[in-house]
Amino acid sequence: MKGQKAEMNLEFKTFSSPCACSAGKSGQYLPPQREIVMLLHWLTPARAAMLAVPVLVSSFAASQASAHGPTRQKVEESVTVNATPDKVWAVIGNFHDMSWNPAVASVTGDGGNKVTSLRTLTLKASGKPITESLDKYDATEHLYKTFLTKPDPDALPANDLSTELSVSPADGGKSTVEWNAAFYRGYMNNDPPPNLNDEASKKAVADYLKAGLAALKAKFGG
Repeated sequence: MKGQKAEMNLEFKTFSSPCACSAGKSGQYLPPQREIVMLLHWLTPARAAMLAVPVLVSSFAASQASAHGPTRQKVEESVTVNATPDKVWAVIGNFHDMSWNPAVASVTGDGGNKVTSLRTLTLKASGKPITESLDKYDATEHLYKTFLTKPDPDALPANDLSTELSVSPADGGKSTVEWNAAFYRGYMNNDPPPNLNDEASKKAVADYLKAGLAALKAKFGG
């Protein structure tokens, strides 16, 4: 390897300094044609591969950076209302009752508050349905979790949507209602249309959650 490195250094010098090898006398520049010939002799397949690796790595990194694939988004909304957790839970604790959320036109489903129960929500804004499953239900903790099993980007631009709705005590006999969501945007491939990109999807989910919480604020005060 030492001999090979020395050879590489010697031959590369012919492009920028007087050549001191047997091809010419010391202090004499080689003509461009001779330099090209020497380069072609030096550029074996193995050396060409070594030179190509950094280029390939750089190209791959650039392509990955420009892919713009979907990333997990999060929305966290909360409101404090003038009612105890039990009173608030009496309104929002039924998995199949979303009458408290003005963003929902209707709900159908069965199974009550049993985990794995399904509900289909028809959203007012789009008039289209989405279906959610009940993943966790805890009446004592005033909490339930859902998962969007049948997404529809035209109804709500979100995929793999998980939500958690909870009520906790606040000062002065009040309650804090939290509604959090995690999801992927409405378009799962690269280069999404503007209405299904990360920003648009995040806004749509946030607006849906905010509508419900604002209605609770109006109902209970705070």
